[in-house]
Amino acid sequence: MSAVGVLHLRINGADHELTAHPAERLVDVLRHQAGIVSVKEGCGTGQCGTCTVLLDGRPVVSCLTFAGDAVGREITTVEGLSRDGEMHPLQEAFLTHGAVQCGFCTPGMLLAAKALLDENPAPSEEEIRRGLAGNLCRCTGYQKIIEAIQAVAGVRKPRRAAARKGGRG
Repeated sequence: MSAVGVLHLRINGADHELTAHPAERLVDVLRHQAGIVSVKEGCGTGQCGTCTVLLDGRPVVSCLTFAGDAVGREITTVEGLSRDGEMHPLQEAFLTHGAVQCGFCTPGMLLAAKALLDENPAPSEEEIRRGLAGNLCRCTGYQKIIEAIQAVAGVRKPRRAAARKGGRG
């Protein structure tokens, strides 16, 4: 097993040289070495999805991913979703639709939703539910999260537009 050394990681489009053991968990390296605290540890066993990041665009639970396995690959955290100070449409929809309550699961949910929409831009409700299956939320009951994703996918009318017309989203 190799010793602690410098890992070259690409995080949110920027190159980082971080001192870590390649077998260290990615969640720990991102939080403690890179200072990215949006990546949270919930269960530590890969069951809750709170620590989800995108690795080359695919969702992975960073509590079960070795940091060394991320070398040479693109890591995206929720901070990587916004561009030029503008929130990603999913971030805006989560706020508009009340899909954020305590916020603990939100980064993982957003990243799972982004990966889903990148692969399937117009998912059915069942496909959204399957796409989020590895992410647990104890606050929202999922319906508002699903509505937010549907709004971005264009499956549902945005709440603001529906409210102006006197209807419900």
